Amino acid sequence: MKTKSIQLLVALALASGSSATLHAANDKAFDHANENASFLRCGTKHPSQKEAEMKEKHFKNLRSNSAAKGKPGGGGGGDNGGDQPRAVGSVVIDVYFHIITDSNGNGGLSAGDISSQMNVLNNAYANTPFTFNLVSSQTVVNNAWFTAGYGTQAETAMKSTLRQGDAGDLNFYTNNMGDGLLGWATFPSDYASRPMNDGVVVLFETLPGGSAAPYNQGDTGTHEVGHWLGLYHTFQGGCSGSGDYVSDTPAEKSPAYGCPTGRDSCTKGKNAAGSDPINNFMDYTDDACMYEFSFGQSLRADQQSITYRGL
Repeated sequence: MKTKSIQLLVALALASGSSATLHAANDKAFDHANENASFLRCGTKHPSQKEAEMKEKHFKNLRSNSAAKGKPGGGGGGDNGGDQPRAVGSVVIDVYFHIITDSNGNGGLSAGDISSQMNVLNNAYANTPFTFNLVSSQTVVNNAWFTAGYGTQAETAMKSTLRQGDAGDLNFYTNNMGDGLLGWATFPSDYASRPMNDGVVVLFETLPGGSAAPYNQGDTGTHEVGHWLGLYHTFQGGCSGSGDYVSDTPAEKSPAYGCPTGRDSCTKGKNAAGSDPINNFMDYTDDACMYEFSFGQSLRADQQSITYRGL
Protein backbone atom coordinates (compact mmCIF):
# COMPACT_ATOMS: atom_id res chain seq x y z
CA MET A 1 0.00 0.00 0.00
CA LYS A 2 1.41 3.37 -1.00
CA THR A 3 1.19 6.04 1.67
CA LYS A 4 1.66 9.76 1.77
CA SER A 5 2.51 11.70 4.89
CA ILE A 6 -0.58 13.79 5.55
CA GLN A 7 -1.85 15.58 8.59
CA LEU A 8 -5.36 14.90 9.85
CA LEU A 9 -6.91 17.88 11.56
CA VAL A 10 -7.47 17.09 15.22
CA ALA A 11 -8.47 19.84 17.62
CA LEU A 12 -7.82 19.19 21.28
CA ALA A 13 -10.44 20.95 23.39
CA LEU A 14 -9.22 19.72 26.74
CA ALA A 15 -10.28 21.04 30.08
CA SER A 16 -7.59 22.90 32.00
CA GLY A 17 -5.02 20.57 33.50
CA SER A 18 -6.22 17.48 31.60
CA SER A 19 -4.15 15.47 29.17
CA ALA A 20 -4.79 13.48 26.01
CA THR A 21 -3.40 10.15 24.92
CA LEU A 22 -2.33 10.52 21.30
CA HIS A 23 -1.73 7.62 18.95
CA ALA A 24 0.33 8.65 15.92
CA ALA A 25 1.21 6.93 12.67
CA ASN A 26 3.10 8.68 9.90
CA ASP A 27 2.24 12.18 11.12
CA LYS A 28 -1.36 11.25 11.92
CA ALA A 29 -2.52 11.91 15.47
CA PHE A 30 -5.80 10.64 16.87
CA ASP A 31 -7.24 11.94 20.14
CA HIS A 32 -8.79 9.14 22.16
CA ALA A 33 -9.13 10.83 25.52
CA ASN A 34 -11.21 13.78 24.46
CA GLU A 35 -14.71 13.05 23.25
CA ASN A 36 -15.28 16.73 22.42
CA ALA A 37 -12.47 16.90 19.88
CA SER A 38 -13.36 18.05 16.38
CA PHE A 39 -11.87 14.90 14.88
CA LEU A 40 -14.61 12.66 13.50
CA ARG A 41 -14.20 8.98 12.76
CA CYS A 42 -17.27 9.14 10.53
CA GLY A 43 -18.68 11.94 8.41
CA THR A 44 -22.03 10.28 7.73
CA LYS A 45 -24.81 12.79 8.40
CA HIS A 46 -26.09 12.40 11.95
CA PRO A 47 -29.87 13.00 11.79
CA SER A 48 -31.57 15.09 14.44
CA GLN A 49 -34.17 13.43 16.64
CA LYS A 50 -36.95 14.92 14.52
CA GLU A 51 -35.32 13.84 11.27
CA ALA A 52 -34.79 10.33 12.62
CA GLU A 53 -38.43 10.11 13.71
CA MET A 54 -39.62 11.19 10.27
CA LYS A 55 -37.35 8.64 8.58
CA GLU A 56 -38.62 5.93 10.91
CA LYS A 57 -42.24 6.79 10.20
CA HIS A 58 -41.60 6.58 6.46
CA PHE A 59 -39.81 3.27 6.93
CA LYS A 60 -42.68 1.77 8.94
CA ASN A 61 -45.25 2.99 6.42
CA LEU A 62 -43.38 1.34 3.55
CA ARG A 63 -43.12 -1.91 5.46
CA SER A 64 -46.82 -1.82 6.35
CA ASN A 65 -47.73 -1.25 2.72
CA SER A 66 -45.52 -4.15 1.68
CA ALA A 67 -47.15 -6.40 4.27
CA ALA A 68 -50.62 -5.42 3.08
CA LYS A 69 -49.65 -6.36 -0.47
CA GLY A 70 -47.98 -9.59 0.58
CA LYS A 71 -44.57 -8.46 -0.62
CA PRO A 72 -41.26 -9.67 0.88
CA GLY A 73 -40.07 -7.72 3.89
CA GLY A 74 -43.43 -6.45 5.02
CA GLY A 75 -43.38 -6.42 8.80
CA GLY A 76 -39.98 -8.05 9.22
CA GLY A 77 -36.72 -9.24 7.77
CA GLY A 78 -37.69 -12.64 6.37
CA ASP A 79 -39.55 -13.34 3.17
CA ASN A 80 -42.82 -13.59 5.07
CA GLY A 81 -42.15 -10.83 7.60
CA GLY A 82 -41.70 -11.50 11.30
CA ASP A 83 -38.98 -10.70 13.78
CA GLN A 84 -36.11 -12.77 12.38
CA PRO A 85 -33.55 -11.70 9.79
CA ARG A 86 -33.00 -13.88 6.76
CA ALA A 87 -30.55 -16.76 6.94
CA VAL A 88 -26.91 -15.99 7.62
CA GLY A 89 -25.04 -15.31 4.39
CA SER A 90 -28.13 -15.56 2.21
CA VAL A 91 -28.00 -12.00 0.83
CA VAL A 92 -25.13 -11.46 -1.61
CA ILE A 93 -24.09 -7.85 -2.19
CA ASP A 94 -22.00 -7.10 -5.27
CA VAL A 95 -19.17 -4.66 -4.61
CA TYR A 96 -17.56 -2.23 -7.06
CA PHE A 97 -14.24 -0.90 -5.74
CA HIS A 98 -13.05 2.53 -6.90
CA ILE A 99 -9.47 3.44 -5.92
CA ILE A 100 -8.75 7.14 -6.35
CA THR A 101 -5.12 8.24 -6.54
CA ASP A 102 -3.38 11.51 -7.28
CA SER A 103 -1.04 12.05 -10.22
CA ASN A 104 1.93 10.95 -8.10
CA GLY A 105 0.36 7.59 -7.33
CA ASN A 106 -0.50 8.36 -3.71
CA GLY A 107 -3.50 6.35 -2.58
CA GLY A 108 -2.69 3.34 -4.70
CA LEU A 109 -3.87 -0.05 -3.45
CA SER A 110 -2.84 -3.56 -4.44
CA ALA A 111 -5.10 -6.50 -5.20
CA GLY A 112 -4.03 -7.86 -1.82
CA ASP A 113 -5.19 -4.69 -0.05
CA ILE A 114 -8.62 -4.98 -1.63
CA SER A 115 -8.85 -8.68 -0.87
CA SER A 116 -7.97 -7.99 2.76
CA GLN A 117 -10.71 -5.36 3.02
CA MET A 118 -13.25 -7.74 1.51
CA ASN A 119 -12.22 -10.41 4.02
CA VAL A 120 -12.71 -7.93 6.87
CA LEU A 121 -16.22 -7.12 5.65
CA ASN A 122 -17.23 -10.74 5.27
CA ASN A 123 -15.82 -11.66 8.68
CA ALA A 124 -17.52 -8.70 10.38
CA TYR A 125 -20.91 -9.55 8.85
CA ALA A 126 -20.51 -13.31 9.25
CA ASN A 127 -23.47 -13.57 11.66
CA THR A 128 -25.80 -11.44 9.52
CA PRO A 129 -27.66 -12.19 6.29
CA PHE A 130 -25.02 -10.32 4.28
CA THR A 131 -22.02 -11.50 2.31
CA PHE A 132 -19.96 -9.35 -0.04
CA ASN A 133 -18.82 -10.31 -3.53
CA LEU A 134 -16.14 -8.24 -5.30
CA VAL A 135 -17.28 -7.74 -8.89
CA SER A 136 -14.60 -5.33 -10.08
CA SER A 137 -11.99 -2.83 -9.00
CA GLN A 138 -10.56 0.13 -10.85
CA THR A 139 -7.86 2.70 -10.17
CA VAL A 140 -8.63 6.26 -11.26
CA VAL A 141 -6.08 9.08 -11.28
CA ASN A 142 -7.74 12.37 -10.41
CA ASN A 143 -6.23 14.99 -8.11
CA ALA A 144 -9.57 16.66 -7.32
CA TRP A 145 -11.29 13.40 -6.48
CA PHE A 146 -8.33 12.20 -4.40
CA THR A 147 -9.10 14.89 -1.82
CA ALA A 148 -12.88 14.96 -2.36
CA GLY A 149 -14.67 15.64 0.92
CA TYR A 150 -18.19 15.01 2.11
CA GLY A 151 -20.81 17.03 0.22
CA THR A 152 -18.34 18.62 -2.19
CA GLN A 153 -18.63 19.11 -5.93
CA ALA A 154 -15.67 16.78 -6.33
CA GLU A 155 -17.57 14.01 -4.50
CA THR A 156 -20.57 14.51 -6.76
CA ALA A 157 -18.43 14.43 -9.88
CA MET A 158 -16.54 11.34 -8.72
CA LYS A 159 -19.64 9.33 -7.92
CA SER A 160 -21.63 10.50 -10.95
CA THR A 161 -18.80 9.34 -13.19
CA LEU A 162 -17.83 6.08 -11.54
CA ARG A 163 -20.89 4.61 -9.85
CA GLN A 164 -22.10 1.23 -11.14
CA GLY A 165 -25.07 -1.02 -10.49
CA ASP A 166 -28.35 -0.27 -8.76
CA ALA A 167 -29.67 0.25 -5.22
CA GLY A 168 -28.50 -3.18 -4.08
CA ASP A 169 -24.91 -2.80 -5.30
CA LEU A 170 -22.21 -1.39 -3.02
CA ASN A 171 -19.87 1.18 -4.54
CA PHE A 172 -16.80 1.45 -2.31
CA TYR A 173 -14.51 4.46 -2.88
CA THR A 174 -11.10 5.06 -1.34
CA ASN A 175 -9.32 8.42 -1.33
CA ASN A 176 -7.58 10.92 0.96
CA MET A 177 -10.52 13.13 1.95
CA GLY A 178 -8.78 15.08 4.73
CA ASP A 179 -10.58 17.27 7.30
CA GLY A 180 -10.02 14.66 10.00
CA LEU A 181 -12.45 12.19 8.44
CA LEU A 182 -11.98 8.45 8.06
CA GLY A 183 -15.08 7.92 5.93
CA TRP A 184 -18.78 8.41 5.32
CA ALA A 185 -21.73 6.64 3.72
CA THR A 186 -25.26 7.14 2.47
CA PHE A 187 -28.31 5.54 4.07
CA PRO A 188 -30.68 3.22 2.15
CA SER A 189 -33.50 5.76 2.50
CA ASP A 190 -31.38 8.32 0.61
CA TYR A 191 -31.19 6.25 -2.57
CA ALA A 192 -34.53 7.24 -4.13
CA SER A 193 -33.77 10.97 -4.03
CA ARG A 194 -30.06 10.81 -4.94
CA PRO A 195 -29.20 7.45 -6.51
CA MET A 196 -25.89 8.55 -8.02
CA ASN A 197 -24.66 9.71 -4.60
CA ASP A 198 -25.11 6.25 -3.11
CA GLY A 199 -22.10 4.45 -1.65
CA VAL A 200 -19.28 4.38 0.88
CA VAL A 201 -16.09 6.49 0.92
CA VAL A 202 -13.15 5.66 3.20
CA LEU A 203 -9.66 6.99 3.77
CA PHE A 204 -7.37 4.62 1.87
CA GLU A 205 -5.00 4.33 4.84
CA THR A 206 -7.76 2.72 6.96
CA LEU A 207 -7.61 -0.48 4.93
CA PRO A 208 -5.87 -3.44 6.62
CA GLY A 209 -2.18 -2.70 6.98
CA GLY A 210 -2.57 1.03 6.29
CA SER A 211 -0.88 3.76 8.26
CA ALA A 212 -3.92 5.24 10.03
CA ALA A 213 -3.38 3.31 13.26
CA PRO A 214 -5.37 2.57 15.38
CA TYR A 215 -7.91 2.69 12.57
CA ASN A 216 -6.04 0.53 10.10
CA GLN A 217 -7.66 -2.90 10.35
CA GLY A 218 -10.42 -2.23 7.83
CA ASP A 219 -13.28 -1.52 10.23
CA THR A 220 -13.89 1.99 8.97
CA GLY A 221 -15.22 0.12 5.95
CA THR A 222 -17.26 -2.16 8.23
CA HIS A 223 -18.71 0.86 10.05
CA GLU A 224 -19.62 2.76 6.88
CA VAL A 225 -21.19 -0.29 5.26
CA GLY A 226 -23.33 -0.53 8.41
CA HIS A 227 -24.70 2.92 7.62
CA TRP A 228 -25.17 1.90 3.98
CA LEU A 229 -27.35 -0.97 5.25
CA GLY A 230 -29.40 1.38 7.45
CA LEU A 231 -27.72 1.35 10.86
CA TYR A 232 -27.21 4.46 12.98
CA HIS A 233 -24.36 5.09 15.39
CA THR A 234 -24.84 3.41 18.74
CA PHE A 235 -24.87 6.87 20.32
CA GLN A 236 -27.63 8.18 18.03
CA GLY A 237 -30.11 10.11 20.18
CA GLY A 238 -27.91 9.98 23.27
CA CYS A 239 -29.57 8.78 26.47
CA SER A 240 -33.12 9.74 25.52
CA GLY A 241 -35.67 8.97 22.85
CA SER A 242 -35.41 5.97 20.55
CA GLY A 243 -31.64 6.06 20.19
CA ASP A 244 -30.45 3.96 17.24
CA TYR A 245 -33.85 2.20 16.90
CA VAL A 246 -32.28 -1.09 17.96
CA SER A 247 -33.49 -2.53 21.25
CA ASP A 248 -30.43 -4.59 22.16
CA THR A 249 -27.76 -1.87 21.90
CA PRO A 250 -27.62 -0.01 25.24
CA ALA A 251 -28.06 3.75 25.06
CA GLU A 252 -24.85 5.76 24.82
CA LYS A 253 -24.53 9.47 25.55
CA SER A 254 -21.63 10.16 23.18
CA PRO A 255 -19.04 8.37 21.01
CA ALA A 256 -16.50 6.16 22.72
CA TYR A 257 -12.84 6.38 21.70
CA GLY A 258 -9.99 3.97 22.33
CA CYS A 259 -11.47 0.97 24.16
CA PRO A 260 -12.93 2.22 27.47
CA THR A 261 -14.06 -1.08 28.99
CA GLY A 262 -16.89 -0.66 31.47
CA ARG A 263 -17.90 2.80 30.24
CA ASP A 264 -21.53 3.60 31.12
CA SER A 265 -22.58 7.04 29.93
CA CYS A 266 -26.35 6.63 30.43
CA THR A 267 -27.15 5.82 34.04
CA LYS A 268 -30.63 7.31 34.50
CA GLY A 269 -34.03 6.89 32.92
CA LYS A 270 -35.63 4.17 30.82
CA ASN A 271 -32.61 3.87 28.52
CA ALA A 272 -30.08 3.34 31.31
CA ALA A 273 -29.74 -0.45 31.16
CA GLY A 274 -26.31 -1.80 30.25
CA SER A 275 -22.78 -0.53 29.77
CA ASP A 276 -21.97 1.30 26.55
CA PRO A 277 -21.63 -0.94 23.47
CA ILE A 278 -17.97 -0.08 22.93
CA ASN A 279 -17.29 -3.32 21.03
CA ASN A 280 -19.97 -2.59 18.48
CA PHE A 281 -18.91 -1.75 14.94
CA MET A 282 -21.20 1.32 14.98
CA ASP A 283 -19.35 3.11 17.78
CA TYR A 284 -16.13 5.16 17.34
CA THR A 285 -13.68 2.92 19.19
CA ASP A 286 -10.38 1.58 17.82
CA ASP A 287 -10.59 -1.11 15.17
CA ALA A 288 -9.08 -3.62 17.61
CA CYS A 289 -11.90 -2.90 20.08
CA MET A 290 -14.71 -3.53 17.59
CA TYR A 291 -15.94 -7.04 16.93
CA GLU A 292 -19.74 -7.28 16.87
CA PHE A 293 -23.12 -6.38 15.50
CA SER A 294 -26.11 -7.17 17.70
CA PHE A 295 -29.02 -9.37 16.68
CA GLY A 296 -31.22 -6.29 16.56
CA GLN A 297 -28.81 -4.54 14.22
CA SER A 298 -28.78 -7.57 11.95
CA LEU A 299 -32.58 -7.51 11.85
CA ARG A 300 -32.78 -3.76 11.23
CA ALA A 301 -30.18 -3.89 8.46
CA ASP A 302 -32.09 -6.74 6.85
CA GLN A 303 -35.39 -4.85 7.04
CA GLN A 304 -33.83 -1.65 5.70
CA SER A 305 -32.07 -3.41 2.84
CA ILE A 306 -35.27 -5.17 1.75
CA THR A 307 -37.37 -2.02 2.00
CA TYR A 308 -35.05 0.47 0.33
CA ARG A 309 -32.53 -1.57 -1.64
CA GLY A 310 -34.59 -4.51 -2.84
CA LEU A 311 -31.95 -6.93 -1.64
